[in-house]
Order: sequence, then C-alpha cells, then structure tokens
Amino acid sequence: MGIRTRRARTHSRTHFVGFGIAGVLGFIALLCVTLALSLGGVVSTWLEDLPDYTSADAYLLAEPTRVYDADGNEIASYYLQNRRSVTLDEISDYVIKGLIDTEDKRFYEHNGVDPQGVLRAVVGQITGSGDAGGGSTITQQLVRNTVLSDEQFEQSLKRKVREAYIAIQLEKEYTKEQIINMYLNTIYYGNGAYGIEAASITYFNKHASELTLSEAAVLVGLPNAPSLYDPFTKPDSCVSRRNLVLSRMLEAGDISQEEYDAACAEPLVLNPGELTDSIGTYPYFTDYVRNLLLQDFSSETIMQGGLKVYTTIEPARQQAAEQAVSERVASSGDEQLRGALVSVDNSNGHIVAMVGGQNYGNDTEAGQSSVNLATNPRQPGSSFKAITLCAAMLEGMSPTVRINCNSPIQITPTWAPSNINNDQLGTITLADATAYSSNTGYAQVAQTIGNDTIIETAHMLGIDSQISPVAALTLGTQEVTPLEMAEVYSVFANGGVHRDAIAITRIEDRNGNVVYEHQDSSEQIVDSAIIEDLTGVLEGVVTKGSATYVRNNATFNQPVAGKTGTTENYGDLWFCGYTPQLTTVVWCGHQDNNSTIRYQGANGTTATLPLPIWTAYMNAVLEGVAREEFPTSDHNATYKDNSSWTFVGTNQASNEEDWDEEEEEYEEDAGYDESSETTAPTTPVVPTTPDTPSTTPDPNPGNGNTNTGGDSGTGGNSGSGGDSGTGGETGGGGETGEGGSGVSPEPPA
Repeated sequence: MGIRTRRARTHSRTHFVGFGIAGVLGFIALLCVTLALSLGGVVSTWLEDLPDYTSADAYLLAEPTRVYDADGNEIASYYLQNRRSVTLDEISDYVIKGLIDTEDKRFYEHNGVDPQGVLRAVVGQITGSGDAGGGSTITQQLVRNTVLSDEQFEQSLKRKVREAYIAIQLEKEYTKEQIINMYLNTIYYGNGAYGIEAASITYFNKHASELTLSEAAVLVGLPNAPSLYDPFTKPDSCVSRRNLVLSRMLEAGDISQEEYDAACAEPLVLNPGELTDSIGTYPYFTDYVRNLLLQDFSSETIMQGGLKVYTTIEPARQQAAEQAVSERVASSGDEQLRGALVSVDNSNGHIVAMVGGQNYGNDTEAGQSSVNLATNPRQPGSSFKAITLCAAMLEGMSPTVRINCNSPIQITPTWAPSNINNDQLGTITLADATAYSSNTGYAQVAQTIGNDTIIETAHMLGIDSQISPVAALTLGTQEVTPLEMAEVYSVFANGGVHRDAIAITRIEDRNGNVVYEHQDSSEQIVDSAIIEDLTGVLEGVVTKGSATYVRNNATFNQPVAGKTGTTENYGDLWFCGYTPQLTTVVWCGHQDNNSTIRYQGANGTTATLPLPIWTAYMNAVLEGVAREEFPTSDHNATYKDNSSWTFVGTNQASNEEDWDEEEEEYEEDAGYDESSETTAPTTPVVPTTPDTPSTTPDPNPGNGNTNTGGDSGTGGNSGSGGDSGTGGETGGGGETGEGGSGVSPEPPA
C-alpha cells in the first residue's frame, strides 16, 4: 500500500473493493438464482448467521481504527468524532433531492434492491459511460457501511446476496425517511467529516439546513470519491462533480432550468469551519498513514471499521527528529520558515521518523497547516545532481573524467549556466565537480548523457513525481518530495539495492485477521561497484565540499555521504545524507514557495538550517551505535575511457590520459553552487581543508582577525567566526561560523 510497493512506481493497490463488470453481471445472475430458489439451497446457507439488522442505528456506534508505532503504542485513532447527527428537517431539501437523484432515483419505488439500477450499471460498465451510476441502492450502501461493515471487502456473491437480503429486510423495519436519515448521518464526506452536518461545517461553516443549491450539490457529490473531488485540493474536479449532480436534479425535475444555470455559474466558495480532529500523536505522519489507507480502504471502513494499523515510526527517533527541526526553525527568526525531515532505515525501508511541519491544523490565520511538507513536492536544487551522477556512471562515465568547470559556459544557444558567484573552478574531475557543486560541470554532463537518461534513472531510483526534460533539469528545477529523495539516497546507502520507503507493516481487521502485511521486495537495481564509487564521491561532499558542517559537528562514529541543495533566491534548502544505518533528508523553506529563507537576519543557507538539523538528529539517534562501513563490491566498476566523452565546454585533450585523483587533488579556490542556473549572492568563496591540516600548504590559510567567520569565513586564533560569522550562500553566519582553528572552515552549503 502506500503502503508503497515499487512494482507500479505509484502506490500499489490491494484492491479490496470493486467488482467491475464481472461482479455486476454475477450479481444479476445471483438475484435470478435467489428468486428461482426462493432462498433455498446454498443461498439459504449464505443467509445463516446474519448480523442483527433490526437495529441498524446501533451500528452508528462505530469501532475506531487504531494506529500503532513500531513499539506497539497507540499513536492515533480514526473515528466518527466529527460526525454531527441531525434529523431530516435539519437538512436542506436540496441535499435530500440531490442524493436521491444522483445515487438512487428509484429510491421510493424499490424495496431495497433495484433491478433497473443494476441493469443500468451493467450498461454503463459495458459502454464505458460514467453517468450510468452504480447498481447499489441507498439502502444497500447503508447496509454495507453499517450492518455488513466487516464483510464489505469480500469479493464474493455470498456477500452481495447477504447485502441484498438485509437491504430488503431493512426496508421492512424502517421507513424510507429513516433510511435516508441514517445514510446522511453516517456517510463520509472527506477531510475527517462524517455526516452531512459535519460536512456542512467543514466546507462551508454553516448548518446543513442552511446549504444553498450549489453547496448542497457539492456535498452530494463528495461521498462517491472524497479525495478525488476534494474541494480544498481539487476544486476543478469538485465543480465538475457538482455540475453532474445539478444535471441529475434538473433531469428529475427537482430544480428549474434557471436554478440549474445559476448554480452551475456559481464559483466554488469555501468557508472552512473547525471540527475536532482525531489525527493524534505525530499528526503529519498519522495523516500520511490515513491517506495511504484511503488508497485501499473505503473511508467508512477507516473511520468505523475497527482496523488495527501497525506502522514503522520509532518514538525515540521521531521525537529526536521533531526536536532537531523545531529548535532550529524556531531559532531562525523567520516566522514563515518550516522544516521537514524523513528518516529511513536502510535495512528494511521503514520510515522511522517523519516531520511534515511545525504547526498542524487548519487555522491559517494562526499559522497552522495540514500540508505534509515531507510528502509535498519542491525543487531539490543541487541535491538532484546525485541522480545525474548515478545516470552518468551507469552510462559508463567515470568520476575521474575531467570537465571545465569555469563559469559561465554556453550549453545551448539559449542557456549559459553559471557557478555560484561565477567562480572559476578550472578543469577538475567529476568527483570534485560534485563536491564543489559546479553548475557548469553538471550542465555539461547532463547535455552529454541526455535528460531522458536522467529521468529514467530518477524513476528507477524511487522518484514517482512527474519530471519534464527541461534544460536545467540536473540543477534540480523539477519538483520532488523529501520522501522520494530519501528513497533514492537509500539506494546509494544500500549498495544499489532498492527498497520501498514504507510506513505500514501490517493491518488487522476488528477480528484480528491480517488483511495486509508488508513483504520486503528488495531489488539490486544498480551495480554495487558503481554505487561504491558513487558513495565515495558523495563522501567527498562531506569531507571537503558543501557539507563539511557535518564533518565538523557530527559526534557519531559513522561514515557519511550526501549532497546539499539550494534553489533560486534561497527558496528551498536541502541536505540528503546517509550513513550505513539511516538515510535522512531535511528540507527547509516557506510553504508559499515565493520568498527567500532568512536565518538570523541573513539569507538562510544549508550550513545554517538543514545541515545543523540533520546533524543534530543523527547525533541523537546514532549515539553509541557501533561503527559500520558502507557496502563494498566484490568487483570493480567498468567505465568507458575518459577520452571517449565530449563536453560542450571542455577541451577534448583534458581526458586524453587517465588522471589519478589523489595526485591531481584539486586545491584551488572553489565555488560551491547551490542555486539554480541564476546568479546568486556574492559572498567570497574559499576552499576547505581537512580537520587536521595536511602536509600540503593550504592555499587559503586562516589569517587571524582580518577575516569574517561563517561557513566560508577564515578564522585563526583571533578570527571573527562564531556568532558574528557573516551570512549569505557561502557565509553560514550566526552560530555556524568558524573561528580560532587556523584552517579554512566549511565551504558554502
């Protein structure tokens, strides 16, 4: 399930519901058999041990679905807390008429089962008409959601016979008005709202009796597929569904042409009201779990079916993640700043921590949001370059190939990308171009191997989001989610083995029967030797490149690899990093996606936000964990001769000989791009040196009190690093400034 299974590259389905043409035809045959046998023979056996249908209203006391963490602690329950029961006279006539006209226009003529409706559904299935409607009556739907809620996923004729039989009997026990009333008080309308009154408040902040024709039509159309027609997230689909309901009402003669025209012309105007949410502990994660369940279960079952859902979240790691994100975000001084984090156990793909924001709720004026930023697509910036690197290596490009990384470089007649600050990096290896995040170098690589190759690799590694082959693709201009990036980087951590990033391990029904259990579907998708080399390159990002903050501040004893990312105008800040045990992705930005991130008065950088968050979290959860090493391969990767590659801005002679990266170690001033192809702020850039100075003189040593700190400032015993470090892309500023070390501090993020 989203419960994610890789096979389809979108979330798989367990397909518990839906019968299709064969199911409808079988039901027709069943009815014929039932009538012919007069409920005798095998059919009579099916009707044994029926639940008590004489008190259908008792089933309104639904059993909640309970959600548990990895330790077995209950962290959420989904139930009908948001249901507000009302009587028929407290419901707009438009709702009642629209419901009958749309769902069961012969409601007052049949005795619980409508043969004409079944035939109409069959014709719709055969012809592909979306307007034919389903074969189930309102009464049958009520039975399915209440009396037979335990059986609603059974794909059998037996269940359909029981449903039809009880529907007939139910109509002997209750009036049509009572059945309508029970239906309207139990049906799910999306966004946690059960019943027409709760739905009216959720979407329009008014009582069900006060709904206009247009509003009533919106709500009537929702139960068919609440997520598909969600007024908040899919307004166009919602309006189309509303207009279909209105056309049914016009056809039935319940509204005039004038009323129809006026209602169809009305814009969708929402006025959300507040209802108590039952999302529970870790709200962004448990909201994500609920959305996964909605892919395979009906909303009615989720909210009243008594499921037990066992998840992967680990309380200690989740709490460490929330603390790391919230503390850093709060210290920024940027009231609009939000942070997200996803941490995945590399050994099994379990999502052990997920932070989707800092203030869950629906009161936007109070700064609340229910948007899960861990699963919300954003531009990844240079963190996407790791995918390009993998694609290039799969094509046979060695990390030792040399590329002219000066700036700018004309890639196409209309595109000439630049490095940050227009830094002239010289002709360096692809490995160093990664560590120093050269835009110009990676633009040439992408142009050489082709965007289609990069896109194919991205999807193979775990990106489900749609990616377009735009010129600046390799610079991270196409939106992806932190969860997707965690799945991608976990492939690197696992030596080329892919596992789905999963949140749910097992689901039981109210009787304890296992209805879903995750099966590990690990797959070697990239040669282990290539990944070993790739991880070596990404380790360079931490040891000498844009993520040296981790090198200098990590207290755990594990190897680290990863890549930073910053988008245009400092709108998104990323760090995707991994150890042998965990892959953790951190994103920081504004939810509106339209403004520059600030940190303590300066532009936010990866060195001031995602890198400290990542490090604080990993320090907490890996403290005392015995050191492990990244997977190694039993063979060497095979690459094409470096001289076989041609880059638009690189002299062919640069790769006519093999180069020893150790002998040709790049020690000039380096620029470190984290922007897209646009020009970034002009903070001076200096290279980094190891924690312990090597015997090779540093071309940019610390020079005492004449330089400012921050991630790119140079210190010395009297350097002005620390809290006075300057900000900007390369600055780092604030508490991340370096000083007093006598060596050049971290490069920019």
